[in-house]
Amino acid sequence: MEASKLQQNNNNNSKNEHMSKTLKKTLIILNCFLLAIGDTGGPLLSRLYFQHGGHRQWLSSCLETAAWPIIFIPLIISYYYRRKTDSFAKPYLITPRIFIACVVLGLLTGLDDFLYAYGLAFIPVSTSALLISTQLAFTAFFAYIIVKQKFTPFSINAVALLTVGAVILGLHGSKDRPANVTKGKYFMGFFLTLGAAALYGFVLPMIELTYLKAKQAITYTLVMEMQLVMGFFATVFCTVGMLINGDFQAIPKEASAYGLGPVRYYTVLVWQAIFWQFFFLGAVGVIFCVHTLLAGIIIAVFIPVIEVFGVIFFHENFSSEKGVALVLSLWGLASYSYGEYREAKEKEAARRAKGMEAETV
Repeated sequence: MEASKLQQNNNNNSKNEHMSKTLKKTLIILNCFLLAIGDTGGPLLSRLYFQHGGHRQWLSSCLETAAWPIIFIPLIISYYYRRKTDSFAKPYLITPRIFIACVVLGLLTGLDDFLYAYGLAFIPVSTSALLISTQLAFTAFFAYIIVKQKFTPFSINAVALLTVGAVILGLHGSKDRPANVTKGKYFMGFFLTLGAAALYGFVLPMIELTYLKAKQAITYTLVMEMQLVMGFFATVFCTVGMLINGDFQAIPKEASAYGLGPVRYYTVLVWQAIFWQFFFLGAVGVIFCVHTLLAGIIIAVFIPVIEVFGVIFFHENFSSEKGVALVLSLWGLASYSYGEYREAKEKEAARRAKGMEAETV
């Protein structure tokens, strides 16, 4: 998500020229809606699958990106729009250099999906949401190493708060175990979810590095093409895991024994894939149309929503330790977001001052 800063700077002028205010507002509202329902529905449906008798982690991980063909819809619309203004417009913008980078990032995303799905099989969705919020701390750390992004007092504060929240959850894990989950499996799920947050915290700066090395303008269409390639290869990675694990042969048997019935079993799988794709499309859209800050705020705002839904629909225990971890997580996210906001305002002020100085000269 940090990669959007470069993307936004490169494309502000082109967006203003080619996108009307009405269209831009429509896209912002649409993408905010997609991100909100994807961020909430994806984890809840993934947990619902495991809650009523689903046991296939590779299947669940595959569903997180399996709906990647949906991206063809906005890409086709984009191509049609470009053809109206340029009859020689290429059907795709991605170059071999970026394609190879996206293949690697897609495979890493597939591994991240597996770690997340495996962890969610053994821990409540409310705990998983809090652990995934630590992704921000890992992103800040890897961004410092990979793209030389500097730490600020706000980012350091956020890292510290998110780390303390994760430690509190870990020390009181015995109070949070779902029924029929052993203590060993719970902690395995706990640390695998942390691993998923760490891996995605590594992937995001790598996406930013890809933008920096792209040697071409980063447009919304190109970002969607990159997401399509990453989604495809993440799905390929998980599909290979399904083949090795025999998931395809086990699906009919698992459906017949599913607690909600076979029809609802397949319904859960389909909507799980769709909601996760809503999340990815919404995140990309919000980042492009506005900035990373808004995407981060939306994701942060819906952490307590996931917590509440976990208690209502899955009867999960909301302990005092989990409440403290939630407050620390939201505090950390707010601190990081405010730091990003201040940095953006300072850069904008510096840019305007430089522009005024140039006009004076």
